[in-house]
Formats: sequence, C-alpha cells, structure tokens
Amino acid sequence: GGRTLEALAAAGMLQMVVDITTTEVGQHLAGGVCDAGPDRLDAAARHGLPWVGSVGALDMINWGAPATIPERHRGRLFHVHNANVTLMRSNAQELQAAGLRLAQQLNRASGPVRLLLPLGGLSMLDAPGQPFHDPAANAALFDTLRSHFVVSATHQLVELPFHINDTAFAQAVAKAV
Repeated sequence: GGRTLEALAAAGMLQMVVDITTTEVGQHLAGGVCDAGPDRLDAAARHGLPWVGSVGALDMINWGAPATIPERHRGRLFHVHNANVTLMRSNAQELQAAGLRLAQQLNRASGPVRLLLPLGGLSMLDAPGQPFHDPAANAALFDTLRSHFVVSATHQLVELPFHINDTAFAQAVAKAV
C-alpha cells in the first residue's frame, strides 16, 4: 500500500511513481483504517521523482466490521465489502480536505507531476447505478484540486471525461507515463 510505496521512494529504489489509488490521503484525514500516515505523497515530492497519479478510491473510507465503525459515522452511506471490511462513502467536506492535501503535497514536488482526474467516477462503487455514485461530492474534490493545484510547465492537471476503470482512462495514464 501507500506506506510501502513511500518507503521504496524514500529509499531511492524507484525512478518514477505511478500512483493511481491515493485513497490513503482521505483515510488519514477521516480516521479510516487504511491510513498511510501524514507523509503520503511526500517521498516523490522530496526526491524529485516523476509522479503520475490520480484520485482512485477517494470516494470511500475503510472501516473494519460494521460493529467497529465509530458512532459519529453511524448515519452515513456504507457498503459491506466483506465481514471485515466496511466502506463508507466520502462526503463533499472529506473530499475537499483530501483534495487540498493532495494539492499541497503535489505542489511541493520538484519533479514532474501529472494529476489525472477521472470525471466519470473514482471507483467501481462510484460508477453510474452503483451505491457510491455521487457526482456532486466528487465535484467538491475536483473543484478543490482545480483551485489549489498549481499548474506549471512541469505540473499538469489533466481532466478526463472517463471513469477511473475505463480503458480510455488507463490509456491516458499509460500515455502520461
């Protein structure tokens, strides 16, 4: 996961980072169980590694079994993935916070950055007709990134009309790499 990716990048074992699923950023801010810590996205930025990535699975916060979900979240939208994993739909406020954190970390990067936004959805559960499909909440993420990510000759924000699981999105990632 994200902790391993950060450790490999910090140890100089990578020449580039392709980071499509940045869900741990939202997990950290919301207290989810898949938290990679406050330094997620830091190693590539510090070491000048080229970074191509996206906002995959930021639409969800992971918890354990339903009984482990904090009381403050009990009224939220959930999807029970299996007996030990319950997913909670991120709301607009959580997505704004994640977008701001992503932008701050990526803006610090000394190497080239390509942030690809899948405007059609962030995960399998966030496709049209699926339980987490919420274009308005996703718009909060996209708007925050548009406002705070600093575009330059080396830092690009690429908006794509595709869902993150579409073949066309994967092709765009490959082209960016």
